[in-house]
Amino acid sequence: MKLKKGDIVARPSYQCDLLFRVIEVYPDYVVLAGEDMRLLADAPLDDVVIVSEKDRSEHEKKFKEIEEHSYLLFRQDAKLMKQRGEYEVTSGYQREPNYFELRGRVLHIDGDPLYLRKCTDLYNKLGVPVYGVHLHEKEMPEQISSLLEMVQPDIVVVTGHDAYLKGKGSEDDSRSYRHTKYFAKCVRAARKHARHRDELVVFAGACQSHFETLIKAGANFASSPERINIHALDPVYIAARVSLTSFMDRISLTDVLRNTISGEQGLGGIETKGVMRRGMPIKYD
Repeated sequence: MKLKKGDIVARPSYQCDLLFRVIEVYPDYVVLAGEDMRLLADAPLDDVVIVSEKDRSEHEKKFKEIEEHSYLLFRQDAKLMKQRGEYEVTSGYQREPNYFELRGRVLHIDGDPLYLRKCTDLYNKLGVPVYGVHLHEKEMPEQISSLLEMVQPDIVVVTGHDAYLKGKGSEDDSRSYRHTKYFAKCVRAARKHARHRDELVVFAGACQSHFETLIKAGANFASSPERINIHALDPVYIAARVSLTSFMDRISLTDVLRNTISGEQGLGGIETKGVMRRGMPIKYD
């Protein structure tokens, strides 16, 4: 079996439960990136099989159903938030709605260009303004300060791929993770830009990231409390919830995690205010 970059494969040692994209090929192993989960892994050549079109189609159908379910839950909550906002702005519907919304702007920095495209598509679908940038995780700490100055976001997402590496130490040691230290450096740089956690809302992390390190560094939300894999779109649902919630309201941690695909085992955070502001009146031409 001749492997090449871009091949879609699975790992028999893990019952072929996830699909991976081959991103590097070496004589005795390959580097893999999860197709749906934000995981980066090395695998020996004898533990990699190319996935048939039929199996790939079935896998994509299953994950699409999961994604659609999360999207539906999010839209339901967004509709309720909008109705509550209209009620408040119109003094209990005593007059016609005549207001506009300034939704929070997101700077989304992603270590995977394909994930970035999926994420920006979802932001656009949800009506969330976003500026997306692809950078390798190791380059992120060097670039984030200038990006924050240029974009002036309300919310910043720093994500990509990560993994716990057993050979490097215990799960309690952040140095045992592939990219957690780079995410943490980004969070600390973001906090130099905006110290208050409600002035700039920060999400950081990917699959299996060291959650505690990222929260202590200054993130509002992070992955992964139980060191599990998280879905590629999970950071979007958290950022979008913050973007669409009024600055007068606090984010319900239970609600925001309920709308993600990975849930509270893969994601967590602290009490945070929304960033959206309503204004009136609307000026019609």
